Amino acid sequence: MWEQILSGIENVNNVLNGIVWGWPVVILILGTGILLTIRTRFLQVRHFGDSLGSTIVPAVKSLGKRKKGSKNSNIKAVSQFEAFSTAISGTVGTGNIIGVISAILTGGPGAVFWMWISAFFGMVTNYSENVLGLYFRKKDKHGNLSGGSFYYIAYGLKWKWLGFCAAVFCIFASIGMSGVQTNKISGTLTETASHWTEIGNEDAVKLIIGIVIAVITAVIIIGGIQRIGKVTSMLVPFMSLLFIIMSLIAICMHITAVPSAFGIIFEKAFNFQAAGGGILGYSFAQVIKKGMARGVFSNEAGLGSSVIAHSASETREPVKQGLWGVFEVFFDTFIICTLTSLTFLTTFDPTTLSPDSNDAVMSMAMFSTNFGDFGVVVFSLILPLFAFTTIVAWSYYGEKAVEFCFIGISEKKRNIIVKAFKLVYIILIAVSATIKSDLIWAIDDTFNGLMAVPNLICLVGLSGLVANITKNYFARRRGEKIEPMLSAYPELNEEFKADIMEEAAQQTE
Repeated sequence: MWEQILSGIENVNNVLNGIVWGWPVVILILGTGILLTIRTRFLQVRHFGDSLGSTIVPAVKSLGKRKKGSKNSNIKAVSQFEAFSTAISGTVGTGNIIGVISAILTGGPGAVFWMWISAFFGMVTNYSENVLGLYFRKKDKHGNLSGGSFYYIAYGLKWKWLGFCAAVFCIFASIGMSGVQTNKISGTLTETASHWTEIGNEDAVKLIIGIVIAVITAVIIIGGIQRIGKVTSMLVPFMSLLFIIMSLIAICMHITAVPSAFGIIFEKAFNFQAAGGGILGYSFAQVIKKGMARGVFSNEAGLGSSVIAHSASETREPVKQGLWGVFEVFFDTFIICTLTSLTFLTTFDPTTLSPDSNDAVMSMAMFSTNFGDFGVVVFSLILPLFAFTTIVAWSYYGEKAVEFCFIGISEKKRNIIVKAFKLVYIILIAVSATIKSDLIWAIDDTFNGLMAVPNLICLVGLSGLVANITKNYFARRRGEKIEPMLSAYPELNEEFKADIMEEAAQQTE
């Protein structure tokens, strides 16, 4: 009975996925990025230095320090780095390792090139999401800030029905994303255990792993964005650095194969063959779609998801948090995904890869081939950490989407509904540990696509506003005396302006 239900879901999803990730959406993703790039005059290139200088560099310098809050403000928020860590933890997940390898196996090495293309334009797409997210975010009576694509769709584009659709898609996408990550954690740890000992009932072991993940997640998400931000700000630097070091060592071990790896990426990007000499016969169009879909799955630029975390930031300047979005996509795709691609393509001969290979098994093989049993242990640590932080981040995204859907009812009733969502989210984490991985990955791909459509439509519609807010910020930085564009709501704009003036006064003391 259960298998028949899953089979029916798979058939329906295959049809829907083909529509959602068809050419119209791929063109919309790329077209939106190109439009925003033009309207911001290639901001991701011109202000990339600003992105580094005003985001990750000062964040590293201030680690362990907490900025003094404004006396005039009653806002409850997280630091810029904590907001970034939550957002990056939602993007840096299994998609950066297993997802990239899956794209190479099924779409060929050329898919990596299209990941880079989507990321280049995705940098300004993510920037624009953050700018609009902070500009249209709302503050409740407790001082909590909430924002996301559904807010700027409803209050910026003024299409509340489309904002509601975006929120609903976000709820399902959050559940799907947690399912993908949990599934890969249980699969990886079970595979690791079977590397050294024989396992009798694998499904039982996976279910136990799922339950453990669900319990730990519950403890964290009960504390809200503040606790999520603290946990992710500790885990993200550690897991990212560990992966970068291991990847660089593996690449250096095969340094002579690096030029040919880059060569085959560019060659196959415009080639009609896929991995394995064209065994599956994937077309040029399929290579593009695989790269674009996996690129969006990895860095989430265009989904309108990470902006939910960024909107909870203590910063008052939309553009400042927007620059974090530029670095976020750069770090996620151009660093992490590129390292995965090069490690994989230098470890194995690209011409011998089969599209039928299991992506999770090949991911572990990449580490075990280079580092033996030590590599298996490291992989079994890195992947669960990547996946777990994504689960935690997306629980917050889903929670905020639920809040938006029921924004018109009393706070007490809304809180009950949010708690019910958290309970369902936690239960489904445990259940998803035993579901067939291909199905759950395909389902989440579909929900990601559905979530992207209303967000991209809004980004196109509000592209002029993004350009104006950007011009306003950099004009003020040059010393021009103009009214700051900090919030779409006059009362919040005045409050944020007062906070900025107070902060400037403190710095001159």
